[in-house]
This record gives sequence, C-alpha cells and structure tokens, in this order.
Amino acid sequence: MMQKILLSLFLLSIPLMGFAQTQSITIEDAVNIALENNYQLKQAANNLSLAETQVFSAKADYLPSVNSSFNGSRNVGRQFIQEDLSFDDRTTYGMSGNLNANLTIFDGFRNISNLRGAQANKLSQEENLNRIREVIIFDTASRFLQVAVDQELLKIAKATLEASQSQLEQIEAQVEVGSRPTVDLYNQEATVANDELNLIQRENALSVSIAQLMRVMQDDAIEDIDIVMPAVDELSLVPQQLDLRSLIDAALNSRSDYAAQEYTIIDNEMNKRIARSALLPSLSASAGISGRYSDQFIDPVTREVSSFGDQFFDQNVNRSIGLSLQIPLFNRWNNKTNIESAKIQLKNSQLQLDNIRFQISEEVRQAYSDYLSLVKELESSERAVIAAERALETEQQRYEVGATTLIELNLANANFVQAQSNRIQAVYNFVFQEKLLDFYIGRLDNNLQFNF
Repeated sequence: MMQKILLSLFLLSIPLMGFAQTQSITIEDAVNIALENNYQLKQAANNLSLAETQVFSAKADYLPSVNSSFNGSRNVGRQFIQEDLSFDDRTTYGMSGNLNANLTIFDGFRNISNLRGAQANKLSQEENLNRIREVIIFDTASRFLQVAVDQELLKIAKATLEASQSQLEQIEAQVEVGSRPTVDLYNQEATVANDELNLIQRENALSVSIAQLMRVMQDDAIEDIDIVMPAVDELSLVPQQLDLRSLIDAALNSRSDYAAQEYTIIDNEMNKRIARSALLPSLSASAGISGRYSDQFIDPVTREVSSFGDQFFDQNVNRSIGLSLQIPLFNRWNNKTNIESAKIQLKNSQLQLDNIRFQISEEVRQAYSDYLSLVKELESSERAVIAAERALETEQQRYEVGATTLIELNLANANFVQAQSNRIQAVYNFVFQEKLLDFYIGRLDNNLQFNF
C-alpha cells in the first residue's frame, strides 16, 4: 500500500519537475516577441513620452504664471506699531496673503523658438523609435534565418553520416569476403569519424544560433524553440530588377535615422535663436492683490481692533498692476558664450547629417552589390549541386564495379555535401538579402514576409 502511495505522489510530481517545453514559432512570432520585450525600444518610447511632455510645457509657456502665498508672524519686543505710529514693547500677531499673476508679452521670440525646438525634438524621437524598431526586426530576422540555415545544414550532416555508415557496413561485408582491401575499411571508418565530428559541430552551431535568437527575443518564459520555416524548394527565388540610384534616393527619403537627424538640426537651430533672444529686451505684465491682518490695527471709527475678515478682505487690501521692461546691458559675456556654443552644436549636427548621408549611400551600395552577387551565386550553386550529384552517382557506379577507389568516391561525396551546403546558404542569403535591402532603405516593418 505504501509503495502505491509513493508511486502516485511521484507521478503527480512529474509535471512540476520543470521539463523544458519546446515552443514552435514563426519569424513573425519571433519579431513580435522581440519588439514586445526589447529594452532599447522601451527606452525610446520613454524618450518620446518625455519629448511630448516638453512640447506641452513649451505651449504652456504662453500662459500667465499665477502664484499665491500666505504668511503668519509673531513679534516680541520693542517695535514700531504702524497702527499707532509709535514704538512700544509688545507681542504682536499678524497675517498676510497675496495672489500675483505675470504674463510675458515679449521675450525676444524665446517662447516661439522653444516650442518649435520641442516639436522638432519630438519628431526626432519618433524617428529614432521607428529606426530602433527596424533594427530589432532586422536583427531578429537575421538570427532566425541563421537558425534555419543551421537546421538545414544539420539535416545534411545527418544524411551524410547515415550514408557513410551504410557505406561502412557494405565495405565491412566486402572486406570479410575478400572483395575489398582492408585499407578501404580504414578509409571509410575515418570518413565516418569525420562525418560524426561534422554532425557534432553542426549541432553545436544550431544550439548557439538558437541561443542568440532567444537572447534577441528576451523572453524568460521560453525555454526552447523550434522554428517554423518552409523548405528550401518552397521559397520564392525570383530576382528583382533594381536600380541603385533609385534605391539610394528612396533610402534618403525613408530612413528614420536620416529624418531624425534633420529634426535634430531644426532643434539646434531653435536653440541658437533662444540663445540670441537673451540679447533682446523683454516685456511682461503683472497684476496682484494682497490682504493683511494685525491684532494692533484699530478701527478709526469704533476704536477697536478690527476683525480678521474686515482687515484681510476690506480695510487692508492692496491691488496692483504694472509693466516690467528688462534691457540686457552686460552679463559678463555669458550670452555670447551661449550663442557660440549653440552655433557649434548646430554645425556638428549638420556634419552628422552629412555623415549619415554618406553612410546610407555606402550601406545601400554594398547591399545592392551583395544582392547582385547572390543572384549569380544562386544560379551557380544550383548548377554545382546538379553536377556534384551526377559526379557522385557516377563514382558510386564505378566503385561498385571496381573502376575507382574509395578515396575518389569519398571525395565526390564530400563535394556533393559541400555543394548542398553552399546551395542552402545561397538560398537563405538571397532571401534575406532582399529584406536587408528593405532595412537599409528604411522600409522594414512588423509584417515581415519572405514571399514563400
């Protein structure tokens, strides 16, 4: 009975033992998971929220500022009693409050420049957010496709090892009956050992690429993955007709990092205007009202201390309204320093825009050149697989009739395996290169499709 109870408890505990479950994901799933979890994207979203708050603050600068205060006091000792116009040793109590409003009428166009700069900074942060999203999509897709390549290469390695082991069994049987020399057995054993090593290396490469993909997705809940990818023969391998000049122009019009830098230049231009506004006079209007209470205030009619309400809201109320004009004369050349600093920041941002323009042109040219090269590689790799397969079949037939050696057969097999590997990599590189062009042009989005 006790054994049955222990067995039942063990069976119940099996689901709690933390077996790793494999999750099947498509490339769209991987991209969406990465976009949801990436910390850089979250930081960029936070920066955008801050920029929106700064725009709101810049708009609010056009409104008047309103302040109020309330003070209470207790004075002990000889003091001037304003109500009696005399000095006396007393303990007096008093209260006062005021409400003031101030409105800027002219500040050298500082508020206008500040608002335009804040709006430009907001647009720059939006473009930065879009570019970071594109980078995440690109990085996730590249790692996903690397997993797909490694999976295909692992399949080839397994098939090659199975063929080598089958060949080894045949040679062992032939050696036993004396129809093959012993050296063929040794050579084939070495070939099997090399194929086993290649299989181990392919398994390790796949594990590494899966770990890198999971690192990009940044989801702790996923312990292991199995990617869903069509077979190579299901992929669309139709080359596009591309024009380099059109690609570069499209990139300059679409790239978010280029647009972000343009908005940064506008922001720096507004900062220069803000620095210059300090040289101009400023004009502001103000209005205020205040009330005061003192326990020493005597009503001239009743000769008694007036109540708090009578003093604070009627008898001791002051109202004011005025204009204030400030003219900058000398501030130890701080304004000049600020203007020169703003000019340098503007020039640096313009230089950075030129650098981004050259970088975009270089990236698009390289991607375009790689694409044309991959088109040729795609064609040659297909011909190489066909030729290598025919050569292997021929060598196999010749070996069976004793017209060639095992070394030549293994060499033909190695050439066929290498041709298959080159074909797999050429296909996936070609498919990905099309998306790489979209990335460098700035047209990569969440709806990542590979024309399956």
